[in-house]
Amino acid sequence: MTYSQNPVLLQSVSCVPRSRTAFPPVLRLYQISGMTMLDLGLYQLNTYLRDMKNVVARSAVLGVFAAASVAHVQTECSNVLDPTYPVPIVASGWQAQLVAVNLTKPRSIVFDNAGGLLVVESGKGISRHMFIDNGGTCLVSDETRMVVEMPELNHGIALSEDGQELQTLFASTDTSVFSWTYNGGDGRVKSLRDSVVTDMYNKRLATRTLLMSKKQPGTLLVSKGGPETNVAGNQHYGLQIRAFEFTSVTRDFPLYSFLREDEGVVLGRGLRDSVGVAEHPVTGGIYAVENSAVVAKRNGKDVHENNPGEELNFLGYLNGTATATWNQSTHFGYPDCLAVWQVDEIPDNDGLAIGTQFATQENTTFRDETCAENYVPPRLTFPAHYAPTDIKFSSDGKTAYIAFHGSSDRSSTPRGYRLSSVAFNATTGEPIAAADSNDALTDVLTNQDLSDCPDNCFTPTGLAFDEQGRLWMSSEATGELYVLQRTGENGEGRFVLPVQGDDAGENGAGRLEGGDVVVLGWSVAVGLGFWLAVI
Repeated sequence: MTYSQNPVLLQSVSCVPRSRTAFPPVLRLYQISGMTMLDLGLYQLNTYLRDMKNVVARSAVLGVFAAASVAHVQTECSNVLDPTYPVPIVASGWQAQLVAVNLTKPRSIVFDNAGGLLVVESGKGISRHMFIDNGGTCLVSDETRMVVEMPELNHGIALSEDGQELQTLFASTDTSVFSWTYNGGDGRVKSLRDSVVTDMYNKRLATRTLLMSKKQPGTLLVSKGGPETNVAGNQHYGLQIRAFEFTSVTRDFPLYSFLREDEGVVLGRGLRDSVGVAEHPVTGGIYAVENSAVVAKRNGKDVHENNPGEELNFLGYLNGTATATWNQSTHFGYPDCLAVWQVDEIPDNDGLAIGTQFATQENTTFRDETCAENYVPPRLTFPAHYAPTDIKFSSDGKTAYIAFHGSSDRSSTPRGYRLSSVAFNATTGEPIAAADSNDALTDVLTNQDLSDCPDNCFTPTGLAFDEQGRLWMSSEATGELYVLQRTGENGEGRFVLPVQGDDAGENGAGRLEGGDVVVLGWSVAVGLGFWLAVI
């Protein structure tokens, strides 16, 4: 592989770190921690040129090589976007880049069968985004168009997974799920909208998350949160995730009602607001991330500052396989029982631990023991007010990525506002961390200062993987799209930013924030020649 064929490696060539003093215009060949990828390539190239006795000839060869590399980077990765807020912190082994701006409250995202990214813009409709892909995170917006103009759409989107050229597009409002026949080839719908699920209205928790199963094609999962007040889950048609069948070849789908409990398969009850739902790619297990109660009391005392915890719940398998903790009538406790995050803030906390459920109001007939006997606790519990809005698995099933939208519903520093990961056992489809773990999350992309949130922060909302395995993320509050890629490196994470000042040139080529990076200056050919001469 030549360097000109790999923009991922080349991108670092024309980059300088924001927080460091710029290097002089020569090539810095080695890092203290070891060779960079460019170092390794130059070393391999030098192996072929070592027998050349003429230093000038060797310098010329490598000078042409380096100049071509820089020209490639500057041509391919122009117009790099810069966040208007403090640059996000990128975890070790990752590179991140902002690739689209000026969207209207982007929520859920999904790729069509032609590589177009469909985005629900809340209050506007569904837009389709095509990018010029130069490899790595170097993507440039190429074409954007509205697929569906429908202001009522607010969150959910899904595409059929039947392998057909024409896909079925599903999207949701606060009351209904609609379908269209969709052609990814031209990014257009080929039919009028049809109502396929109705009767889901309530004012406050209005998102209706959609997930199309890959293990059971034609099965659409719909998550509906509860009403404005904490009514008992068994007495309300909300607080549920259900699975509906849409397998008709002619797309002559039935009309389901969420009011009728006998329509669709109930995967879980007692779920306040499970905004993120995902299917494990190996086992087919269904997981949901739950936004738990914003206001919580325990026997009359306010405990909402650090309780209840947000939840990762296991909802079983779409093929009907029962487990020791799940069947189709499983109840997860809301609103009577909530998951503990910070034990010492809960009164009468004997026997409680992270992840166990506490009764919001104990009496002679309903206690914590009642929660344990009647309801299923979360598989993992996360800090209160993180507000998860999506979850996606890596293709190997080893990692789940969770978008935490964040919340300021506490008296101290806001929480969340990050993209995090959870390690899974790919074979069993279970999280590796224990149920009472307080460190199951690993941050991937975070805001610099949570005290500035939500006004000066990105807000992770929707997630999707493309065919290259890159992770895409929408940010609702800032109207943006991000792309992230694993670099396979152990050094600092990298955030691609425009070159500033004298280094910017005419095309705003990329630079990197964080990590030891390689810098090329105007005298790179001379520098390379000198390096070869002294070896």
